[in-house]
Amino acid sequence: MPELYDVAAIGNAIVDVIAPADDAFLSAHGLDKGAMMLVDEARSAELYAHMQPGLETSGGSAGNTIAGVASFGGRAAYLGKVAKDQLGEVFAHDMRAIGAHFDTAPLIGGPATARSLINVTPEGERTMCTFLGASTEFTPEDVEASVIEGAKIVYLEGYLFDAEAARRAFAKTAGLARASGRMVALTLSDGFVVERHREGLLAFLETQVDLVFANDTEAMSLFQTPDFDAALSALRSRVKLCAVTKGAQGSVIAAGAETFAVSAYPVEKVVDTTGAGDQYAAGFMFGLATGRPLNVCGQLGSLAAAEVISHYGPRPQVRLADLAAQKGL
Repeated sequence: MPELYDVAAIGNAIVDVIAPADDAFLSAHGLDKGAMMLVDEARSAELYAHMQPGLETSGGSAGNTIAGVASFGGRAAYLGKVAKDQLGEVFAHDMRAIGAHFDTAPLIGGPATARSLINVTPEGERTMCTFLGASTEFTPEDVEASVIEGAKIVYLEGYLFDAEAARRAFAKTAGLARASGRMVALTLSDGFVVERHREGLLAFLETQVDLVFANDTEAMSLFQTPDFDAALSALRSRVKLCAVTKGAQGSVIAAGAETFAVSAYPVEKVVDTTGAGDQYAAGFMFGLATGRPLNVCGQLGSLAAAEVISHYGPRPQVRLADLAAQKGL
């Protein structure tokens, strides 16, 4: 089948609500700073009512990554479940407006479209409370075979491991991708996801995954070690390729016996770290899909991450293709 897309992603289709907050607000509402917590619809409504005015934008980890791929000029597709409601219509419009294919049928008669309440403290740390809503209703029947078979890289969001039906959809997706000779990529998404699903994630990446994205905390948590080098070695032995981010220290890419250290791009001020890992994955996969060397893939990832942490919101505000051209990438 011809390659229709550089990257096709499956993830939780979520509308993000991003607002400034201080430590006192987090403490008053029992929120663990820097964590991603799952909440029900009632708790989501309660927190929303007390948050400061903020930015509302279509998000979700894999959705943000697809927005980054599109901003680089890549051909992108997204699969994820929204409800047939106002936020669902907004999400669908936003995905199509960036030039991404999005045609998953909306959920009728179930929970509302998912939303993530993101409180950002002055140093840029984000604390997320997520109501998964309709996003958990993504099932194997929602997997578009033509999209998966037509993508160079198929990107799976670790957050979906919280839903059993979505895990079955992952298995179907991986089977379609591997049968078509496509690369399967997985992001671990969050340390709490790793804690909840360590065994399932390990089994999946050992048998179905070619490329893993993680940050250093997630990688060490996956293998229950405080030693970064040991975690990287364990990842290297299980997948063909991995890219592990280390915040301001940049990232490390491992492929077989090769290792590449990539510096982070400097930013004048870190405003909001929401979406940094998502955009790193976007730059890396765009580079990989377009034939760049691995170190350049990492540089594209670092460039995209630097752009997104310099402003509120998890998606690029400057065209990443232009930034890459300015940097000679």
